Amino acid sequence: MQPNDDKVILYNELIESCKSNNRDAQYKLYSLLSGKMFAVCLRYAKNREAAEDLLQEGFVKVFINIDKFRGDGSFEGWVRRIIVNTAVEHYRKSTKMYPVVSVDDINKDIPWADTGDELELEDLMKMIDKLSHGYKTIFNLYVVEGYSHKEIGEMLEINEGTSKSQLARARYLLMDMVKKSEIVKKSATIAK
Repeated sequence: MQPNDDKVILYNELIESCKSNNRDAQYKLYSLLSGKMFAVCLRYAKNREAAEDLLQEGFVKVFINIDKFRGDGSFEGWVRRIIVNTAVEHYRKSTKMYPVVSVDDINKDIPWADTGDELELEDLMKMIDKLSHGYKTIFNLYVVEGYSHKEIGEMLEINEGTSKSQLARARYLLMDMVKKSEIVKKSATIAK
């Protein structure tokens, strides 16, 4: 038996117990997944406290709807989708987005400078976190989660063009941050 098989068996046992509202099983399932799901929440929340709220609300939804998990995909993926949808729901309730750049400008490709090669993932994540909540949400949904602009538009109840313009602006701002970052400046100086 593979370690992954053990994980599936454990999840299946916990899921069945959670369907009966077994608090111990809920706690164990939460303990197994909360770290990964908190990282997802941090990508969408304005701050740590908001991420904690999203995590709690998301897991409440998981436990309320756990009997709807059909086992077609991974349980972890199913939970992640609930967490992301919870974040999107909060965003939609709290924010109205308006296009920042002309939709005609969207088709212009924004090239990433080669200078970003020296950045660590952690540095890039900090830069993404500095984006406004709207840009950050669109960027994460499109780049990290893989949703299309049409799907993002439907999820956030915005025009598809607005999603495109928000992503274009987020990419431009990130590129600007990368160019201005101390890490890139230092590596450029060393290269000379």
